[in-house]
Amino acid sequence: MRYLIALLWLVIFTKKLFFWVYLWQLKEYHIGRFIDHFQTYKGKKLIFNYLLLVKILLLLGMIYAARHGLEKAKFFLVYFTAFVFFAESLYVFRAFLRKTLKKPVLTQKIAVILSTGFSFEILLVFTLFLLEFRLTKFTAALLLVDILTPIGLSMLVLAFQPLAVFLRNRILKQARLKRAKFANLITVGITGSYGKTSTKEFLFSILSEKFRVLKTKEHQNSEVGISECIINELRPEHQIFICEMGAYNRGGIKFLCDIVKPKIGILTGINEQHMATFGSQENIIKTKYELIESLPQDGVAFFNGKNKYCRELYEQTKIKKYLYGENAGLGLENFEGAKAVAKELGMTDQEIESASQKIENKFPGIKIKEGVNGLKIIDATYSANPDGVIINLDYLNTLPGKKIIVMPCLIELGKASAEVHRRIGRKIAEVCDLAIITTKDRFKEIKESAASAGASASQAGQKIIFMENPEEIFEKIKSVVSAGDIVLLESRVPSQLINLLEK
Repeated sequence: MRYLIALLWLVIFTKKLFFWVYLWQLKEYHIGRFIDHFQTYKGKKLIFNYLLLVKILLLLGMIYAARHGLEKAKFFLVYFTAFVFFAESLYVFRAFLRKTLKKPVLTQKIAVILSTGFSFEILLVFTLFLLEFRLTKFTAALLLVDILTPIGLSMLVLAFQPLAVFLRNRILKQARLKRAKFANLITVGITGSYGKTSTKEFLFSILSEKFRVLKTKEHQNSEVGISECIINELRPEHQIFICEMGAYNRGGIKFLCDIVKPKIGILTGINEQHMATFGSQENIIKTKYELIESLPQDGVAFFNGKNKYCRELYEQTKIKKYLYGENAGLGLENFEGAKAVAKELGMTDQEIESASQKIENKFPGIKIKEGVNGLKIIDATYSANPDGVIINLDYLNTLPGKKIIVMPCLIELGKASAEVHRRIGRKIAEVCDLAIITTKDRFKEIKESAASAGASASQAGQKIIFMENPEEIFEKIKSVVSAGDIVLLESRVPSQLINLLEK
């Protein structure tokens, strides 16, 4: 029986090891972002769930039975624990076969953490066998470790942070030294709550027609990512470096500017994104403006003219500055911004127009795909923020056919979360025939605001529904659409659903 329980526990612990390391990596080892995850519905379920309660009761029952010599109770509790472990292991194998297990992206750091975790679980089981614990004590020990796994694995991840900080500082120093050698390199810094990546890609495509350009890669907007780009990619032949900058706290953008030394700064837009880590809208604004404050006196600042915060910051800026995109078409302001920067860097209108013609998708952050049964799919799953969702819904509204949106509630919005989702709900009521919300956090606000926007309570109940199972979502969509209808996928929707919808 010991061997069976140990084997089942190893399966469960390994799954949890992958998940918790994945979650820390997803939150970029940022404690504030990690803690904020537990404000969400799914995050709360990680801590408060019936399975964990059953395990705690089983452990307490074993302790009580052992102290009072209740042999039959101990026997029952051990076998019931084995049954629980067996059922949980079946779930793990089911997720494995469906390829829905959460696992981190393998890096050197992740490899070390996982290796340490694997070594711990094997050593623990081996030690328990060596100690020749009786079956009840053996099972109780594994059950206790299982209950404390979230805390233990988080401590394991954090234990590597001092080493990570040391290596990080070494990488940052190398990047600073290398960047200092390129006196003639023009760095274009891009920051904002949204639109950073699309602006970077637009600008890179246009400038590459005339200049030798380096850009940061996808998701490479942190201090380490940017530094690695400089160390590994920057060459003497490069004339322009386009650097996307992200941050979650005050001082973060200034820190990046100290490394890359931008001469041109683009502020693509500001909203409530990541307010949970910034603490307030004021802190977000001040952090984004750190890019403009870091520019030299002969630097040039560009601001999105469609964003009210950018317009306010434009007014207070003293160096050379431009507003862009005030009259741009839907969602195209940052494309216009890229053209404005290219002109400032010496490209002619003809060169810019010629380069622009080669950019097929000028609508930021989306991919349009063919789906099953003639369905059109707008894939906006790269990232999500309040303004991006509204812009994508406005774009959806310009298209023919039935319109469906599938999205989770947005996260890390702090105290602004309720109002943001009310705003989204009103827009959904205006545009969509059906909205499927995949998380519960702000489902109520979305639904209520849709009703306040003109839909009756019964209509809102039919029009805006909560579903989280990918197969059920797929069947629901199939039941209401026909060829030519459109599904907008926003933010992190299940990959299984995307696979079902695509041809």
